[in-house]
Amino acid sequence: MLNLDQDLRVYLCTTTTDMRRSFDRLAEMALEHTGSNVIKGGMYVFFSRCRSRAKLLYWDGDGYALWYKRLEVGTFKIKLLESGHEEISGVDLKLLLSGMELSRIKFRNHLKQGVYENHDTC
Repeated sequence: MLNLDQDLRVYLCTTTTDMRRSFDRLAEMALEHTGSNVIKGGMYVFFSRCRSRAKLLYWDGDGYALWYKRLEVGTFKIKLLESGHEEISGVDLKLLLSGMELSRIKFRNHLKQGVYENHDTC
């Protein structure tokens, strides 16, 4: 079962991925796009060209683990970024996998360097 805690570092690979890739090729791709090694922790998410399939790769303590999801209807809503990757939280990943479009989520309070700003407007 997936553990999608708030503190989990999740790296979305926003470029298309050949879904025939398995553990080693996906780990190489994660290192190439994020500069981070899968063994050091975190979860790495890859999407198919049509955005209806996703693979999640992570280190399970004694080996790689791979989780695969195929949508029967619709697509995963992610932005294509020039950097090729984006970091999100485990909660955001749970929402994404359940069909939520992350760009539609808006925070009411503005964050500034991890601390809420005090706005006097109502």
